[in-house]
Amino acid sequence: MPASNVPLTTTATVTPPPATGRSAAMRFILFTVLLDMVAIGLIIPVLPVLVGQFTADKASQAFWYGAIMATFGTANFICSPILGALSDRFGRRPVLLIGFCGFAFSFFGTALATELWMLVAIRIVSGALQSNVAVAHAYVADISQPENRAKRFGQVGAMFGIGYIVGPVMGGLLGDMDIRLPFYAAGSLAIANLIYGYFVLPESLDASKRRPLSWRSANPIASFRHLADLKSVGGLVVVIALGNLAQFMLHSSWVLYTTFRFGWTPEQNGWSLFAVGAMSVFVQGVLLQRLLKRFGAPRLALCGLVSATTANLLWGLASQGWMMYVVIGLNLLGVTVAAVMQGIVSNAADPRTQGQAMGALASLSSLTAVAAPMIATPLLGIVSHLPPGDWRVGAPFFFSAALLGVSALIAFRHFRHHAQRAFQPAAGAAH
Repeated sequence: MPASNVPLTTTATVTPPPATGRSAAMRFILFTVLLDMVAIGLIIPVLPVLVGQFTADKASQAFWYGAIMATFGTANFICSPILGALSDRFGRRPVLLIGFCGFAFSFFGTALATELWMLVAIRIVSGALQSNVAVAHAYVADISQPENRAKRFGQVGAMFGIGYIVGPVMGGLLGDMDIRLPFYAAGSLAIANLIYGYFVLPESLDASKRRPLSWRSANPIASFRHLADLKSVGGLVVVIALGNLAQFMLHSSWVLYTTFRFGWTPEQNGWSLFAVGAMSVFVQGVLLQRLLKRFGAPRLALCGLVSATTANLLWGLASQGWMMYVVIGLNLLGVTVAAVMQGIVSNAADPRTQGQAMGALASLSSLTAVAAPMIATPLLGIVSHLPPGDWRVGAPFFFSAALLGVSALIAFRHFRHHAQRAFQPAAGAAH
């Protein structure tokens, strides 16, 4: 299939960042993201099990797990645009350091919790302080030329994947020894990241590009208006929202679903998430740039959405655990969607508002992170009484497949009716 010849336009005039030190800065931020994602990955296989220690049955376990995830997303939704705006005013580095503190508090607090209400309260505080994803993307935008942003967002995505390779396996192995041990390990990694960021991580935003803090523009609703104002983005904001909702539904239900359906232990869930991370690293770290050259950004996004739709449908229909691994391997193009969409939105933003734009995307992501467990875990709770082999146990995945199918149709209409410039490196670009 030839590369898309639908051009991508942007009204922003971007001043290329100076080359000196940018490669080193990129390595620093990638390592920072890696440590964060390993810490997050550590707790994924065990948090539902920890919640289950405080509940009486599968339905209440699913409910409270969803509630705990939703509280984090709510706090993050409210505070992400504020922290993004603060990074536009004071720089990325200090806001990243705040996020590391939030991570450490979350992990150690969860390890010490003895009641469900403690888990909920801890997630509220940590969600309010944690904005690393948004600020990391703004950091990457600061040090990258527009034609390289999709590629570098893909590299960040690859670090997410490596975190999901290392973290869940470690979490599963540690969790089989002691269910709280992964949280202590994750908290220790967060402290290490704080020390690393304080002494090593350079600032990426030049003082000349900083802008005064506007609290009016830093609220979540205003941040959505900022996204809507970006030229050539339009309906893609809806596509991103639906895609995020489907992805967070997957995150919310994967461990509980495989536990209910296949009887998987934390270790088995850790290895399945290892496979997800390995695929993400391979695609975003090795194949993404080639795929962008081959298909162009709009066509790659469409193919990825179709692939993800099919994958969720097949996960929901899987009757044996090994089938989950087969679908992970087949969903190659679905892994590319997030990085491509990040690149489109970033290229439509002004250099002075990258933090606000990325904060708005993170706020949008957090809003879907609030909604996803409120949909996915009740669906699991409703079907939790059914026999493991009943196809209806896959209800959350069927719902996610429907969301992704709708987003693919919206994206198709958008790319068909808007002139877009494909994400391809300029000839001779050296990065």
